[in-house]
Amino acid sequence: MPVPKRKMSRSRTRTRRSSWKTTPAALATCGQCQQPKLQHTACPTCGTYNRRQVLAV
Repeated sequence: MPVPKRKMSRSRTRTRRSSWKTTPAALATCGQCQQPKLQHTACPTCGTYNRRQVLAV
């Protein structure tokens, strides 16, 4: 099994890890109340999903 020949410096390690970024969750507007909500989930404000009432709010 290959083993690293030299120690990897902190700066090189941190440079490589700097591209491990998360992206913010994509928000969509609700069709009923026009409030922002997560995509593919029921709206927490009015309780609708796909133009149907699925939660009693």
